[in-house]
Amino acid sequence: MAGSGSRQGSCSELKVHADAAQLVFKCVFCCCSAPLACRDQLVYVQELALGSTPVALTAADAQQRFANYVLDEPRDRLVVVCEDHSKGGDQEASNSIAAIDLSSGTVTQLVTGHDFFSSLVLSPDGSKMAYVAWDHPNMPWDDVLLLVADLDEAGLPVGQPKLVAGGKDTSVQQPQWGADGALYFVSDASGWWNLYRTRLEQDSQPAALMPMSAEFGSPPWLFGLHSYEVLQDGAAVLAVFDDPAAAGSQLGVIDTHTSSLTRLSTGYSSFGKLAVLQGNDSLTIVTVAGSPRSAQALVKLQVPDLDALLASSPSDWQVLKPSTDLQLDPGYISEPRSIEYPTEGGVTAFMNFYPPANKHYEFPPGQLPALLVKIHGGPTSAASTQFSISYHFWTSRGFAIADVNYGGSTGFGRAYRNRLRGNWGVTDVDDCCAAARYLADQGLVDGSRLCIDGGSAGGYTTLAVLAFRDVFNAGSSHYGVADAELLAQHTHKFESRYLDLLIGPYPADKELYQQRSPIYSADKISAPVALFQGDEDKIVPPEQSVAMWQALKAKGLPTALMMYKGEQHGFRKAENIRSSLEGEMYFYGQVLGFKASYSPELQAMTIDNLPEAVAAAGAPAASPKEEL
Repeated sequence: MAGSGSRQGSCSELKVHADAAQLVFKCVFCCCSAPLACRDQLVYVQELALGSTPVALTAADAQQRFANYVLDEPRDRLVVVCEDHSKGGDQEASNSIAAIDLSSGTVTQLVTGHDFFSSLVLSPDGSKMAYVAWDHPNMPWDDVLLLVADLDEAGLPVGQPKLVAGGKDTSVQQPQWGADGALYFVSDASGWWNLYRTRLEQDSQPAALMPMSAEFGSPPWLFGLHSYEVLQDGAAVLAVFDDPAAAGSQLGVIDTHTSSLTRLSTGYSSFGKLAVLQGNDSLTIVTVAGSPRSAQALVKLQVPDLDALLASSPSDWQVLKPSTDLQLDPGYISEPRSIEYPTEGGVTAFMNFYPPANKHYEFPPGQLPALLVKIHGGPTSAASTQFSISYHFWTSRGFAIADVNYGGSTGFGRAYRNRLRGNWGVTDVDDCCAAARYLADQGLVDGSRLCIDGGSAGGYTTLAVLAFRDVFNAGSSHYGVADAELLAQHTHKFESRYLDLLIGPYPADKELYQQRSPIYSADKISAPVALFQGDEDKIVPPEQSVAMWQALKAKGLPTALMMYKGEQHGFRKAENIRSSLEGEMYFYGQVLGFKASYSPELQAMTIDNLPEAVAAAGAPAASPKEEL
């Protein structure tokens, strides 16, 4: 539930086969306008000659899906994670590590025995393969194994794989082989996702390169995480990490000889995958990065050596391609600050607080801003500090935002992440309520105008807060989960047992699922609620939002349901994204008593049960000064 967008319309997993001058790619999700008859889950090969066309490599009727490609050039093959759906019916697909012959397309199974596999990497000499594996009901941030298999000359495993790290209460991710033959990886054995190194030929125990209370990994919702790179044959490691004391991520260099960390001055606070090219007289880093003031962009840093990297400054980074041409006036940009605040049980939680920012407006003396508490999805995820035009939509119009990293969020260690175990719908609810109360008590926001919203899993927490607590004055659910039981019954293999650890085993804990589901407690909601939903959503069926809307309407509460035609789990059309933003603001204006406009050319919005205000959207436009 971490992602909110439909993943249709792209080809992925590109690999270049240098000797044969072939481009190998996998069409995982493709739109109807693509040149291939996609959506077939096949692996294709294409000669790089001008005018060549892709040719299917794998069999069309195999019912196999492939991901996490590793090119094994000496053996003329791809090593992949394979998911086999040939059993059909209601039987769960089986996962394995397999090899695809690049000449014949023959698929050979290499490793089985676990429910999930990921992060395959071959040693420099091709004699070993490292990978991670885990089993139901775990997710890849729970109990995970790092295994290494010996390979014979043909690339087949020999004997039993060696357990290198992981197991009970430990998750491992992102194994990499260094040019020095050592195996590097990220593990939370210490309670934090730190970087480790082991030398298998010396039978050495894994050792932390830089033990610290910081996270050098993130939840592996997708294949291909790459948050660190080994430099200078293991003398140093370039890594992205999250320090709980600061908002956002940082880029640093670990000296593996002294176990010291140098934090680089980049000007960015969010980073994607790292791509590093090391030459004799140059070091080039390419990544996708952003900050609260600048949208994400493909950026590059090129320096002559490691010393120059350590001394680099923000001006040394070059923007190769921005994600948008939008230039927002700095006078409308709110920069977040990290706040640690008290919550239930005598512990603390974290949020990124964005104060209102509008160069043309100042609040009159004695007036405080309304608050919008934002809840990230996942729920195993975290609030980001990267530039968000939708956040500035709110802060430039007089709202403050609290982007809450409730207990269960990542970036704060395993113990913090595990607070949500068995407590989804409790811990997250408590922490969001505590955040709003704290900001009101500190005199930073108006305690009589507290709003809350979230999408997907964040929408679940939004509805749970409104159903099980009496703190907020209004809220909005964007394709939010209203029925946890239905989610447990109908979802894909990867998340099919996710709720076992978040709520409890299903169906054994059926009653608890119903107790935690807002749809069964809609009668307890006393605040106005708007619901925004796609009519083709397969993850959270639109029927859940319809049922919530009908229950709220029957109770007489102000409510609105915006059902967007052709949208799935997350909104992709510009007009619907705009409608959901303006519609939510307009809804709050109507129920809280401030002026807010809704563009008449957008999908019509009707608010039910408004006592005196005009229910149909189309109020006169208001300037930012007039709105709050």
